[in-house]
Amino acid sequence: MSDPASKPLSTRDRYNIFVDRLIINIENGKLLSKEHVYRILSESLETGTGEIFERALEEHSQLLQANFAAQTDEMKQAKASQKLRAMKILNDAWEQWQKNYQLQDTCNRGLQTILNAEPQERFATLTQVLDPNHSPVFERQHLQLLAELLQKSAETLADDSEAFILRQFAIGLTRGLADFDILEGSLVSWLYASQRQVGFERSKVTGPWHSWAQQMTSPLPRDLFAAQASNQSAAAIAQSQGRIDISAWVELSILLRYLQNGLVRWFDQQLYDAKAGLHMTGTTFVAFAMIWGELSSGFQNAPQLSERDRQSLAKICFRISLQTLRTFAQRENFPLYGGVFASFSGESFRETISYLDQPLKEAENTGEKARILTVLGYSKAWMGYHQEAIALHQEALNLAREVGDQRCEIANLNHLSRISLIQKDFSTSESQAQRALILARQGGDRQGEANALANLGYSEVMIARQQESITPEELEIPIAHLERGQKLSEKLNDFQNQALCWVGLGTAYVAIEQPSQAQIALERGLAITQQIGDRDLQALSHAYLGEAFYQLNQLEMATYHACLGMYLLEQRHSKLWQQSAALVVILQGKLGAEGFTNLLQQQRSRLIALIGVDGFDHLPNLINRYRQGES
Repeated sequence: MSDPASKPLSTRDRYNIFVDRLIINIENGKLLSKEHVYRILSESLETGTGEIFERALEEHSQLLQANFAAQTDEMKQAKASQKLRAMKILNDAWEQWQKNYQLQDTCNRGLQTILNAEPQERFATLTQVLDPNHSPVFERQHLQLLAELLQKSAETLADDSEAFILRQFAIGLTRGLADFDILEGSLVSWLYASQRQVGFERSKVTGPWHSWAQQMTSPLPRDLFAAQASNQSAAAIAQSQGRIDISAWVELSILLRYLQNGLVRWFDQQLYDAKAGLHMTGTTFVAFAMIWGELSSGFQNAPQLSERDRQSLAKICFRISLQTLRTFAQRENFPLYGGVFASFSGESFRETISYLDQPLKEAENTGEKARILTVLGYSKAWMGYHQEAIALHQEALNLAREVGDQRCEIANLNHLSRISLIQKDFSTSESQAQRALILARQGGDRQGEANALANLGYSEVMIARQQESITPEELEIPIAHLERGQKLSEKLNDFQNQALCWVGLGTAYVAIEQPSQAQIALERGLAITQQIGDRDLQALSHAYLGEAFYQLNQLEMATYHACLGMYLLEQRHSKLWQQSAALVVILQGKLGAEGFTNLLQQQRSRLIALIGVDGFDHLPNLINRYRQGES
């Protein structure tokens, strides 16, 4: 019969003894630091036994806590306290060991996934491994370790071409991080330059691109940034590739990811800035997704590359584009209500949204897809492509209902209502806003409620204005809707919606001939529209301020705002320019031809500051067009 004393100890028993010895050695000064204890753990713990060791730690910690609490004698209490301090050092070392183990394990699994793929698929596989939507996310330390593992693994491969690709991956990862280190210090400095522009406006110096291009020594990122600064499509970069330097494309993917994430983090902190905050967070995600979409399109049409390379690289780029959009759509503060292109110039914005079509077609019908379509629909509407916007919002609405995303459903009803407003289809806008309001109140969606109230109130005001005469009583409910919407929007820091509410209120007060209240509301609306760059509402604010000042018999101010409203509305292709033109003609009659001309000359510098010399010179042409009955 075997001796029970000779029976091998279980792993649990061995770890309990191990923990006891570690605590004693820490108490006695044999292990002086967390780093020293960490080295002991690294040398002693067996693979796959971490949970057992953690239970041993928890049991010892509970016993020591109980022992300390039970002591009344000062000497014994001091001894128990010393053991607790030793336990803390051990726990800290264990936490560090876990982090490093998880880091090593994640990178080892990532490496194995790459090695298990067919050699020609390894670049695409690397892209999947680094997908920021997977958990755990590969942070800097992961990328550094993965680069080391790829380099070491390359040394063990017999096939030189396979080993070369792994080394290219390692070089690209390392260079991408180094590139970001160069740019990190000036990540947002361009925001404070004299020309504050964002994204893709047509100008020689645009957003961050010019600044970044000047600091880059690596050819591919430098060329890409320079092209963006000149408002050139990234597709041309990919299309011109004669041979593929894989390390350069890995480098670019890491650099763009870190630039994007850095900008997003900074903009997220600017919660109350109408020109930054969520507006620019959304712009950043979409802009970087579009760059990858353009590159994908360029590779599909790269004549110097083989068919296999063209298709492979196009697929990789579009995957990164889709990954970016998915990251954007999964955010808790995803901007369902506009703002994404509020800092772009509508007339000159490069129409690169089309490059996102392919990634979206590949995406499954999910809530993420519905949200991305919502942003793209808003963006199309902002640029004036209303029919395309309606199609995108309708698809997003149907998809949101399908997946049960009520906030997204409400948002798309509100966007469709807002487009109906722009198209002067006020009854449809009213109906869509009513549906959105009911759902928003049922679901407690305050932002959805605020937008629905703004749309509903504005629609009701415009429907009432179509009557020959309006009484204050008839506008009580619309005014109440707009006031409620404005207060809610102010609490939510929704500048776009606040502007619509103020303009709607101003319009209502003009309609019932309460010009002093109209002036207050419209001037508040105008200040916000100028801040956020909403040119449609800015034009309407001027138009209705012209009417308000006319009712106040302040003909100079009425002329100034009516002329601005006339010009800006005509530039936005709104037929309402004729309404302002009618007021301008009335003012011309009251002031007399000479008096009117003199007044315009007095206001010349103010007007030129807003519409330029060409705009000022165009004013007489618009007046003549209106007099001749031209639309």
